[in-house]
Amino acid sequence: MIIFALTNNTMNLILLQTQNSGMSSLIFFASIFIIMYFFFLRPQVKKQKAQNAFNNDMGKGDEVVTGAGIIGKIIKIENDIVHLQVDQKTFIRVVKGAISKEMTDALFSKKETKS
Repeated sequence: MIIFALTNNTMNLILLQTQNSGMSSLIFFASIFIIMYFFFLRPQVKKQKAQNAFNNDMGKGDEVVTGAGIIGKIIKIENDIVHLQVDQKTFIRVVKGAISKEMTDALFSKKETKS
């Protein structure tokens, strides 16, 4: 009889734990999603918005750096194509998305602090 009561209590505990584990796993996965959002997704969205604003604000005469590290001065912008002057008589065409805001800011902020 004692064994039956012990087994019955154990079964009740097991049932209570399985009912609570569904809610706790839901809370666990929700917290993982929230952490991923704030540490991975949100900064990436901010970075992309800044890059898009930089691409829209580019104009003739601006000095920029491409993702490949080519430094040039914008001569003309046609839709998504940017014409860069790399040297006196050297011109290249690049896609607007190939121009890096981070690299441009890093290069020209260093030049300004040295001056």
